[in-house]
Amino acid sequence: MTGDYLDATGAVAYGDVGLALLDGCPFVRRHFVTDLAPRPGDKSYWSRLYSLEVIPEHIHDVDGLILLRPWIKRSTFAEGAADLTVIGRSGAGYDKIDLAACTEHGVAVFNAPMALNHSTASSALLFMLALAKRLVEQERIVRAGRWDLQPSVMGDELEGRTLGIVGLGHSGRELVRLVEPFAMRVIAYSPHADPDVARGLGVELTTLADLLRRSDLVSLHCRLTDATRGMIGAEQLALMKPWAYLINVGRGELVDQAALASALKDRRIAGAGLDVFQVEPLPLDDPLLGLDNVLLTPHWSASTSDVWRATGRAMAEGMLQAARGLVPENVVNPEVLGRSVFREKLARFAANAGQPDGDLGVRDEVG
Repeated sequence: MTGDYLDATGAVAYGDVGLALLDGCPFVRRHFVTDLAPRPGDKSYWSRLYSLEVIPEHIHDVDGLILLRPWIKRSTFAEGAADLTVIGRSGAGYDKIDLAACTEHGVAVFNAPMALNHSTASSALLFMLALAKRLVEQERIVRAGRWDLQPSVMGDELEGRTLGIVGLGHSGRELVRLVEPFAMRVIAYSPHADPDVARGLGVELTTLADLLRRSDLVSLHCRLTDATRGMIGAEQLALMKPWAYLINVGRGELVDQAALASALKDRRIAGAGLDVFQVEPLPLDDPLLGLDNVLLTPHWSASTSDVWRATGRAMAEGMLQAARGLVPENVVNPEVLGRSVFREKLARFAANAGQPDGDLGVRDEVG
């Protein structure tokens, strides 16, 4: 398990991450990659948190890796992957993993696509309500004792507004469900969406340009790919209504952040709610931090205790499947399953298939 699960004392920082399931299995032994963990007094760690990488020595003699934030690059496999059979990505996104390199080296990558659906969608709804109701601005006038400014912070209702969802996948569809009581008009841009599914949800599929022109609130839920990187730039922002809000709970690289900051500063759109950024952590000199019409959260609004339990369990169960010689669920590079190098590595664990998990506990190594 990558060391960014730990705090500076070496303890797990995020509560229940599925360790009990692994520790109860007699044929599984685990350890943390402490090279990737914070050290006491190392303040620079937190500026490097999202640029951490798994290097060849981290996967030496390792059969499975549970990955939180670090990158898996082609260089990770510079010394091969004789033992590494599966990588579990603790979350839904896997844009920091070189899937082609994993496939070439016979490594299956699985994720937890369902664990964050509700929390991501509810985070988008949180931003929508806070922006429309001007929650932060209203809170500021109370703290300043400026009740005379009430008229200047009058908010709006979501009811009857048009919501544009970019990416009608799991979290996008969950957002549709969550906004149903608000009687919003919901439109979506999602090139791979099933029209019948969209119709059943009461969602109109349209182009990105049309969505941006018509929406009062735009929420980004698509995956980061070469096609979606920078999909919201100056040209797209110029299509939005001056009273519209942009919410991004997907990936920061979906948006040209400089163009967004300029549009917010000039009030060409009303505001934004951002949980993700092009560079993370967000630099302290970033223009977004000087704006009063943007809500910012540290890529964490969807990270609830419920989510950690769910993703932890999904990772542990996937590893236990692999430890029995079985293919984990939700493999995101399915082409690897037909490769002989992967099948041979996975077959090493087939003898465990008939063994009970037990409740014996195993040695917890840190190294």
